[in-house]
Amino acid sequence: MSKNPTKSTMYKKAAMLEALNKTLGLVSHACKIVGIDRSTHYDWLRNDEEYKLAVESTNDLVLDMAESSLFKQINQGNTAATIFYLKTRGKKRGYQEDQQLMIQPKHEIVLTYEKEKLNGDNNTE
Repeated sequence: MSKNPTKSTMYKKAAMLEALNKTLGLVSHACKIVGIDRSTHYDWLRNDEEYKLAVESTNDLVLDMAESSLFKQINQGNTAATIFYLKTRGKKRGYQEDQQLMIQPKHEIVLTYEKEKLNGDNNTE
């Protein structure tokens, strides 16, 4: 991005940030509201650190809102919400399920090896 963005670009970036707040971070929907292509938004993210930080801040607000909703559900006795929270945030206290991985080959695996004779003779037995 150029060091001196046009007023139109600055306006569209500000409008995009507002649209991201309104759409809870849904990029496609926000782009439609502002009238820009998704590629423009992603170009701004790559090339404008200030814009990128503002978008990340918006994403944090959405995450805060989701966590708030989760806590409300926990307070209302929602067992699934409580289990979800403990599995994701309570791991260091042991709230996680053990996962076991079993691998069964489709074909029989045969391991072979050759014994060396102690006298160094290369003849086979």
